[in-house]
Amino acid sequence: MANSITATNFKFPGQQKVYKGKVREVYTLQNDIMVMIATDRLSAFDVVMPKGIPYKGQILNQIATKMMAATADIVPNWLLATPDPNVAVGYACEPFKVEMVIRGYLSGHAAREYKSGKRMICGVSMPEGMKENDAFPSPIITPATKAEKGDHDEDISREEILKRGIVTEADYLLLEKYTSALFQRGTEIAEKRGLILVDTKYEFGKRNDGTIVLIDEIHTPDSSRYFYKEGYKQRQDDNVPQKQLSKEFVRQWLIQNGFQGLEGQTVPEMSDEYIQSVSERYIELYENITGEKFQKADISNVAQRIEKNVLLYLNETT
Repeated sequence: MANSITATNFKFPGQQKVYKGKVREVYTLQNDIMVMIATDRLSAFDVVMPKGIPYKGQILNQIATKMMAATADIVPNWLLATPDPNVAVGYACEPFKVEMVIRGYLSGHAAREYKSGKRMICGVSMPEGMKENDAFPSPIITPATKAEKGDHDEDISREEILKRGIVTEADYLLLEKYTSALFQRGTEIAEKRGLILVDTKYEFGKRNDGTIVLIDEIHTPDSSRYFYKEGYKQRQDDNVPQKQLSKEFVRQWLIQNGFQGLEGQTVPEMSDEYIQSVSERYIELYENITGEKFQKADISNVAQRIEKNVLLYLNETT
């Protein structure tokens, strides 16, 4: 759709390199500064969908910004400023090559593994007798290796991470500690909004001075799964699906239309009406997660707006 941004090609002052991920595009500038742009691209099953979702980048960026502020006392983060609704500016870091996934409930990927008969995920055992969306006795950390472009993220155990030397033991133990504390804070924030934080992922990086910092997004509907707290127990007792706040609704739509990111499968056509419905669902997610009314940014020319705001910020800070 014309009123979404799915790719960027900026030339900022002092620009040194550009990294393009599934959703975000990161511009590294001189003086170890990074400009991260949340596009409106939609990724599911590690595949980027052909069309953008209006306001999605703004929603992800603004939720992440609020959650970074709400967790800064637990772990330092990379963020310096948000000069545009779709843009975060912060310190350049060397990302750890693992995503720290933490699960409070048997949902999503873990539930699919469980249904297939597996009782171990990422070296962590899952109790017998669970049904989908039941709570684990305590949250479990199930890391994934970060995919190179086009590849699927892969489950990996703590033992394998240390054996391969992907992360040092001292750093990994700190990542686990931060992950558990962030999930506890996210759970408390969600509870105040009448939500359950089901599972999420955190990404960390290391600054030049050796400080480990939280990077990327946090507690957004793309990185996290939420249930509505009201009626959760009743739905479990009745063996009906939970009411979710996450992009799982997109995954389920894709599955119903014969796509799970497997070889030979084609992404189903998304009509403009469906794209609009996804955009509206993301706005609903924003308002439920933050407890605030969503303020739509001007999307008549998103790229032009971003460039203007970033250049203004850079001019003011240099």
